[in-house]
Amino acid sequence: MVKRKQSKTQLYPAREANSKRFCGKLKWKCRNECLNQHGFRTMEEARYEIDLWREHYNHVRPHSSLNYLSPVEFTKRAA
Repeated sequence: MVKRKQSKTQLYPAREANSKRFCGKLKWKCRNECLNQHGFRTMEEARYEIDLWREHYNHVRPHSSLNYLSPVEFTKRAA
């Protein structure tokens, strides 16, 4: 029988719910802003377009929850 290690970090229901909401919102934004906008013919094309969207999302696009800064800019200012 294999013994499982107990995780030292506990997930609290509120944090877990927030995490699930964030992931769901991010998936929706990716689908709406990127995947639905392009008809991909190959996996390489899909990877390229998704990488462009991810770069824009993290480096350029302002986020209202970050005082209308990009995540990269917000992180730089917070450091």
